[in-house]
Amino acid sequence: MPTRRLHRLWRHFVTDHRATRRAFSAATLRQIESAITAGEARHRGQVRFVVEPSLPLARVLEAATPRERSLEVFGLARVWDTEENVGVLVYVLLADRDVEIVADRGIDRRVGAAAWQAVCHTMEAAFRRGEFAQGAQQGIADINALLERHFPRAGGDVANELPDRPLVL
Repeated sequence: MPTRRLHRLWRHFVTDHRATRRAFSAATLRQIESAITAGEARHRGQVRFVVEPSLPLARVLEAATPRERSLEVFGLARVWDTEENVGVLVYVLLADRDVEIVADRGIDRRVGAAAWQAVCHTMEAAFRRGEFAQGAQQGIADINALLERHFPRAGGDVANELPDRPLVL
């Protein structure tokens, strides 16, 4: 087994919910929730922030990628199930320090992959420095700005279709 694969397996073995609580404290999760709520007051998008400490070791041995898992979580968390197809999943796989953004087709057509990748890179750079709260806050702010530009709130009360509270799997 190559060294890189062993290293990834080890990271997934040792990254647990305690590591997640250290990286994303209760206060940080409340800040993320507040940022999502504030952003959704200015745009029609629905943002869902999900943190997963690690993958099951069998999935790591299968070489499952964070992108593959984010697509699964997009479906499991029903991010796709919004009236205007404007759901956005921010998926953080803590063991890999990887961020994936999956946007529903209504949003992805307008925003595009390059913009999402830029947000992911900004967050991942902060996470590598151990700045989880700052990285998450900046990422949510960038996502809110993109959604406000492409899907501004047009008046009228639109229901909050997805929970704003971050989900830790």
